[in-house]
Formats: sequence, C-alpha cells, structure tokens
Amino acid sequence: MKLTENMKSDFDALLEEDGTLAEVETVAIKRVIAYQVAQEMEAQNISKTKMAQLMDTSRAVVDRLLNPTHSSLTLHTLEAASLALGKKLHISIG
Repeated sequence: MKLTENMKSDFDALLEEDGTLAEVETVAIKRVIAYQVAQEMEAQNISKTKMAQLMDTSRAVVDRLLNPTHSSLTLHTLEAASLALGKKLHISIG
C-alpha cells in the first residue's frame, strides 16, 4: 500500500500529533518496570511485605511500584527496589 500525503507511516508520529505520545510512553515504561520488579521478586521468592521491609518502606509503596497503571515513581523508590533485589539500577536517555 502506498502512503499518501495525509497518511502517517509511524505510530509515534500519530500519538505525537494527538498529543498523547508522552503519556503513552510513561505508561509503557511503568508497565515494564512493574513487570521486571515482580518477576525478580517471584524469582527470589520475595513477598510484598518482605520487599517493603528490604526497601525500608511501607507495603503501600510496594503496591504502587508493582501497579502498572500507577505512573508516579521516584528515583529513590526505584533505587531502593533495585538494592532490595540485589540489582543495580540503570537509567539512560536515548
């Protein structure tokens, strides 16, 4: 199919035009983080309660961390979760 002038070839461009690209990217990133933390907790047999103890925080913070739709996270929480799992946090801008 040949693209015409009024057709978009890139989904990101469509989202950007719609003004929702940043929001969609934020949700996607949070879903990946929640999934990775949950997978590592499962691999290490760490409960939410234990994770909160290891992070020196409340169970509510862990619940928010693992909730893929809760997009508000701090670097402090991410670092605490990484350390609790014996991992190193890597952040890049690219």
